[in-house]
Amino acid sequence: MSYGPRPWQQTSWDWRAAGNFIFGGAGSGLLLAAALVLPLGAARSVALLAGCALVGLGLFSVWLEIGRPLRAIHVFFNPWTSWMTREAFAGTVLLGVSAAAYFRPGVAAEAALGVSAALYAWCQGRILMASKGIPAWRAPQVVALVMSTALAEGTGLLMFVNPEFLAIGLFTAAIIARAVAWSRYRSALKQPGSRAALESAGKALIQIGTIAPLALVLGAFFLPQAAALAGVAAVLAGWWLKFVLVTRAAFNQGFALPRLPVRGAR
Repeated sequence: MSYGPRPWQQTSWDWRAAGNFIFGGAGSGLLLAAALVLPLGAARSVALLAGCALVGLGLFSVWLEIGRPLRAIHVFFNPWTSWMTREAFAGTVLLGVSAAAYFRPGVAAEAALGVSAALYAWCQGRILMASKGIPAWRAPQVVALVMSTALAEGTGLLMFVNPEFLAIGLFTAAIIARAVAWSRYRSALKQPGSRAALESAGKALIQIGTIAPLALVLGAFFLPQAAALAGVAAVLAGWWLKFVLVTRAAFNQGFALPRLPVRGAR
């Protein structure tokens, strides 16, 4: 068997595409966390506004990347085949439900907010998984990694808004779940270039984004400011991992030629 060129790094998605996963994931995670643990009050209002702003910023990042921005409406035309279209619909629903939860809070609104936020994060994971030519993206474990990272980042942001007992408990569970998802994803990833590119970001995710926040959370019971530091560490580590995943670890798998033509042979 003769092999083609070695795997090359994709260049179609850059920091603007990464911005969608960074800001959109954190925003949906914050909205999900707000629906799960925040009571009515000023902190919840701030969380909803910040979550919507982050989701909007993520979608704006994608718009910046479009070759013809005035045709952005076309993203809504392929719901049966495109996960980007499904993400666009999920984002629209999420923003609408967030507005409803802000102005007319209630049990139904909170349930719809949580479901739509989780659905948006799930669509982001499926966008990556649908990219079959990129080994670092197509692994099924990437969906759990994206979703757990979104919740870890969202609860990390929540540490600035309302570092109460329930929020700290959800934050702790989220960063542990993210570490587990990362471990499973890393074990499933076989492409050498992608593994090498992600190695440093993965170590940061465990050391700075998991171990350090867990230690700071314990200190938060004595020093409330430690909760905010834990949130910063968890959020920045998650953002860096997603930036590297989209822009530096996205190697094409290359190609193989199992049979070559031979002149004069049948």
